[in-house]
Amino acid sequence: MLRIGMVAGEVSGDMLGAGLINALKQQCPELQVEGIGGDNMREAGMHCLFPMDKLSVLGITEVLGRYLELRSIRNQIRDHFISNPPDVFIGVDAPDFNLWLERQFRQAGIKTIHYVSPSVWAWREYRLKNIRQSIDLMLTLFPFESDYYSTKALPNHYVGHPLADKLAGENKQSMVREQLNIASDKTVIAILPGSRLSEINALTEILLCSARALKQENHALYFISGLVNQKTADVFKTFIDENFNDLDIDVHIGKTHQVLAASDIVLLASGTATLEAMLLNKPMVVAYRLSWISYWLVKMLAKIPYAALPNILANRLVVPECLQANCNSQTIAEHAQSLLNSEKKRAEMKDTFRSISKSLAIDADTNAANAVLQLVRGQSVE
Repeated sequence: MLRIGMVAGEVSGDMLGAGLINALKQQCPELQVEGIGGDNMREAGMHCLFPMDKLSVLGITEVLGRYLELRSIRNQIRDHFISNPPDVFIGVDAPDFNLWLERQFRQAGIKTIHYVSPSVWAWREYRLKNIRQSIDLMLTLFPFESDYYSTKALPNHYVGHPLADKLAGENKQSMVREQLNIASDKTVIAILPGSRLSEINALTEILLCSARALKQENHALYFISGLVNQKTADVFKTFIDENFNDLDIDVHIGKTHQVLAASDIVLLASGTATLEAMLLNKPMVVAYRLSWISYWLVKMLAKIPYAALPNILANRLVVPECLQANCNSQTIAEHAQSLLNSEKKRAEMKDTFRSISKSLAIDADTNAANAVLQLVRGQSVE
């Protein structure tokens, strides 16, 4: 019987972890998994020692505010698995939390895998030394990441991206609009302020102000939003009730992909949702805002000029990025209106999206599961 320890820190990691668990079960039906995960990992059969939302915080200063709680959870996870060693520990993303755990476990003789590369190729390259000391294998989602790690002689394996397997090439707008009771002739703007409460609080008002500005230009626009759970939806709806009750926004919970598929243009937070929008071929405007201390620390350490995944993957500016000082309703609305006014701009963006998507859809869940099993069995990971 295979026993795995696993920790995911946010919604995107929960989805990746669930896909990996299900793929492993295809080869190891008696698999046991425990650690920290969300609803998807629990449904896949994971025993959760702590709720995942305890780890879902954003930015350096935001983490500092909950440092003692996070340290307590981390230490309890460490003690649990060192006392009851799994065959392998897999940290899914959340590098600031997981790499420390992985180092402790590796020193205790437990094999360790990190799934989803930290952005050392973008900033904080000094973390490579810690990564090298912490993991036996890095599983990467993007080909350029494996190329980078190979130049550093760090064990890695490119698995592709599970979302690309699921979403790439899908074209189901009419079907989803029927399911969501949206008229086929509507111009639909999706508003996705993020999956974390800190993102919701930082971006919702800005994005709703942008929507209001767009509505003033075109009263026929139809707005929808997708939130990951009831807690984030309640916060989002509070913003609407208190300051934006003039906007008619259809809010959905747990239906992000459907909301994206139904849309024509997306206004969204930088993060995994930008990849999902790209895979569904949706023109977008990306927004993000951190505390100023967090932002300037990131800027000082950054090695690449882009924040949004479509731009990083294309290695050029494909989608507008409205970051920090430029993360304001006027700038976001201007970019969105430019996309609405230009079929050529939308078509060029979509062509780039299709090209990138094809390179990512290579059955990631199965590839990741095979790599895990090869490591556990002492085989060379191919």
